[in-house]
Amino acid sequence: MLKSMTGYGRSEQSVSDKIFLIEIRSLNGKQFEILLKMPQLLKPYEFEIRNILSSSLVRGSVECVITLKQNGAARPVSINTELARSYYQPLASLCEELKLDPSHILSSLIKLPEVVTPSTDVLTEEEFEKFKVLLNQAISNINTHRVEEGKVLEEDLMLRINNIMQHQEKVKELEPQRKKRIRENMVKMLEENVGKDGFDTNRLEQELVYYIEKLDITEEQVRLLNHCQYFKDILNEVDDAKGKKLSFVLQEVGREINTTGAKAYDSAMQKFVVLMKDELEKAKEQVLNVL
Repeated sequence: MLKSMTGYGRSEQSVSDKIFLIEIRSLNGKQFEILLKMPQLLKPYEFEIRNILSSSLVRGSVECVITLKQNGAARPVSINTELARSYYQPLASLCEELKLDPSHILSSLIKLPEVVTPSTDVLTEEEFEKFKVLLNQAISNINTHRVEEGKVLEEDLMLRINNIMQHQEKVKELEPQRKKRIRENMVKMLEENVGKDGFDTNRLEQELVYYIEKLDITEEQVRLLNHCQYFKDILNEVDDAKGKKLSFVLQEVGREINTTGAKAYDSAMQKFVVLMKDELEKAKEQVLNVL
């Protein structure tokens, strides 16, 4: 079973007199990166919230937005009277100097920075435990979405690997004829340049054996099939995080395909090498989204 790094989860619930709305979005990323937005009263628990998200979501570029609603109740505030007095004196002096009406000073005072501030309310430990249930519910929702996206990825990746293996079978079928054509082309070239009696046939056979052995792709084909089978085995593993492992295996698959192409010297075989490379690139693009 695969999990995608792409997903969305949402949960909303009241905790005491507060209503929390949690929305989590994730996209693909090499590591775990998080943008966390939350109200001030949760700041003492920020480290624990980040740890919960990191351990549950593992990898990806994650945005978590926690919104607080007061459940219809008035939100308590505090007035910094000392700061208000320090603002008042210069304002009153300015009104007197400019001969302005001082009756509107209070309405201006309360708009000045830090004069009126929300209360420094924080969640109790009991309330935070209830909040964690809500957070885990949002995480569960996004993981469900990730699994659904992962099913689509798994089907596509299996298709790409099966296509590579089918093209490899075509390459295997062409191998005997390829060796025969290599031999015929070398003999033809020698006959055209030095004549039929201008070279030692025994020496030619020795050189052909050496040359064809250098161009032999049997080992590459065996390793390619092994890598493809290993890729399938990883897809069936129970681990959630497989993206990096699958990416490494695809690198090995690509290495064997490239070596096959470099040794082919055969247009018919090169056609299937190109088709394998095309399937490989599509698989690499999809693996970038796997957790």
